[in-house]
Amino acid sequence: MGRLRGALGAMGKAILAGVVMIGWGDDLAAGPDKSGGGDRVVGAAFATRAPVLGMNGIAATSHPLASQIAIDVLKAGGNAVDAAIAANAALGLMEPTGNGIGGDLFAIVWDPETERLYGLNGSGRAPLGQSLDDLKAKLDGDDIPDWGSLSVSVPGTVDGWYTLHDRFGRQPMADNLAPAIRYAEAGFPVTQLIGYYLTRSAEAFRTLHAQGIVEEIDNYKATYEPDGRPLGHGDVFRNPDLARTLRLIAEGGRDAFYDGPIADTIDAYMKRIGGPLRKRDLVDHTSTWVEPVSVNYRGYDVWELPPNGQGIAALQMLTILEGYDLAAMGFGSADYLHVSTEAKKLAFADRARFYADPDFYDVPLARLLSEDYAAERRATIAMDRASTEVDPGDPKLMEGDTIYLTVADKDGMMVSLIQSNYRGMGSGLVPDGLGFMLQDRGALFSLDPDHPNVYAPGKRPFHTIIPAFITKDGAPWLSFGLMGGAMQPQGHAQIVVNLVDFGMNVQEAGDAARYNHAGSTQPFAGPGPMTDGGTLRIETGIAQEVRMDLEARGHDVEYTKGPFGGYQAIWRDPETGVYWGATEMRKDGIVVAY
Repeated sequence: MGRLRGALGAMGKAILAGVVMIGWGDDLAAGPDKSGGGDRVVGAAFATRAPVLGMNGIAATSHPLASQIAIDVLKAGGNAVDAAIAANAALGLMEPTGNGIGGDLFAIVWDPETERLYGLNGSGRAPLGQSLDDLKAKLDGDDIPDWGSLSVSVPGTVDGWYTLHDRFGRQPMADNLAPAIRYAEAGFPVTQLIGYYLTRSAEAFRTLHAQGIVEEIDNYKATYEPDGRPLGHGDVFRNPDLARTLRLIAEGGRDAFYDGPIADTIDAYMKRIGGPLRKRDLVDHTSTWVEPVSVNYRGYDVWELPPNGQGIAALQMLTILEGYDLAAMGFGSADYLHVSTEAKKLAFADRARFYADPDFYDVPLARLLSEDYAAERRATIAMDRASTEVDPGDPKLMEGDTIYLTVADKDGMMVSLIQSNYRGMGSGLVPDGLGFMLQDRGALFSLDPDHPNVYAPGKRPFHTIIPAFITKDGAPWLSFGLMGGAMQPQGHAQIVVNLVDFGMNVQEAGDAARYNHAGSTQPFAGPGPMTDGGTLRIETGIAQEVRMDLEARGHDVEYTKGPFGGYQAIWRDPETGVYWGATEMRKDGIVVAY
């Protein structure tokens, strides 16, 4: 395990090949990188910092205040589930561009008492009173709009909190929600990245409202533009409406949201703007405990949640990639990026065809994750050329913007939690006086009546947000996630490969240059099948000669700033029990431990 603490051993030369970065450790032979950055004394030169260590508790989130809140909860006697809920509630206030109580939640929990993983699907369903024909009759085109009332599905987050808490929580939910309520009332400074996204969202929602897609934006402006302009970096943001809403939840429990005053307000608001969601949909909502699924990758069991999410795409990628000697190829090499991209295309072709709500469709999980199926798919990859069109496989069907956080406590409980409003901050719709935006996850349904993910009343849409976990020899090893739409399965696979094949430590694995292939066929209404091979986006840490090699094989490659997702992770040293935490350098968060 020592190699995962930053040492590379024999891997060093292979990893340096094809990577435009100052070398690892003391190797400065590459000369100045002209980036204007400083030099690290030890560890990978590209790493932003060393992992954060702790033994009593640790929290990695995308906002510094949320990480501190989680630690405060642990110190006050709460456990990792309490701390995760408290941090998530704060993030809904502090990062409204990505999440909030108008969205959905998924989680994986390692319980030290039973020594097993538990999975929670906290995603909401489509309105019961709207049929597929009803929906199509309202559409101005062939797609479900990404914003506005037709994209809204039932918010699952609050029920997800209480379902997690009922099973694992230690301190009262009112105590878990108290920090977010205090910050909502007193205010907090907006971070750099969130200020940027709020400005972008303001411009987008004005345009969408003018186009008639978002029915009203007065509530949005009253909540997120209190001074008549978008909040920016360093501005103090107060959200008294959300504070009142969270107090109602703290006092009345989940029923205050789903069968009480909050549900009544949402119902009245949707009727006023002509949307389909009703109180009945909220009353009927429940979260679902699900069994996490896994594949073994070179001795490590990598766990994801089953559909309606896309987590198994990461497992499919890893099962295909296990047939290659990635360590010999080297991090950042053309061979590694080529086979990874081709594996992604294959997994995403299946994702577009077979991932859907299991209550409505029998997803062929066992076959999709089997080694012989991976071997069949792997055999279609040619090392000298990129595929332009990829069909889904045949798993014998005839027989049948987001936040991620992770917390661990002194008793060994570890929580991997992801929560989201989906695209562009959400639907644009803020119910009267509630202080939060409703999600637009319903845009991810297909309109094809023969597709497993076709819209249906009471059905959960295909979901992008996925928490992850790794165990080794039956013990917890890594709680991690990497949010960001279709980047997530690709990012999960990259993190696993960086740790297992390339010997990086938990922080280096997230700081290393990433790739993001875009353009695969989608499982929802929208763009048609991939016919041109898509686009391979890479960060500038990948060498120009590698880009040229990939282009010679037929890849369309571009350097870009993303989207490359947002990563948080906690690695547990199996020998000492010490937690090693990492957070995303592309965002504003931190790791806090004690």
